[in-house]
Amino acid sequence: MRNWSRLRSLSGREMLFLARCLMVVSAVRLALTLSSYNRVRGAVTRLDARRDAGITDLRRVAWGVAAAARLVPGATCLTQALAGQYLLARQGNASKISIGIEKGTGSTLKAHAWLMSGNHIVLGGTIKGFAHLVDHGS
Repeated sequence: MRNWSRLRSLSGREMLFLARCLMVVSAVRLALTLSSYNRVRGAVTRLDARRDAGITDLRRVAWGVAAAARLVPGATCLTQALAGQYLLARQGNASKISIGIEKGTGSTLKAHAWLMSGNHIVLGGTIKGFAHLVDHGS
């Protein structure tokens, strides 16, 4: 019930952006299911994104992707990072996806992905407790 009241409180512009995020997160999730990460990443990074995003744009993308991901089954951190990178790149904003593994998990390997723009973590939470493996820029 609380979610419906929050949804009704959104402006028309926010509703449209949320719908767009839902479509992008769903498309990325489906693409990762049917294809490889490198192929999906290649499609996202083909967009010309060179400038740094403002904090308002970063917060908007973080909100929209996180909200949409709650509605898409299996929308992992990687799905969210790719969707966020696509949304930022469509606006010409540069970002990168960082991938790492959790430290101290013994024989279990736990990977995680973050979307970064400049010095800001857009999606994925804290990097603390993870060993950095690779960055994939836009």
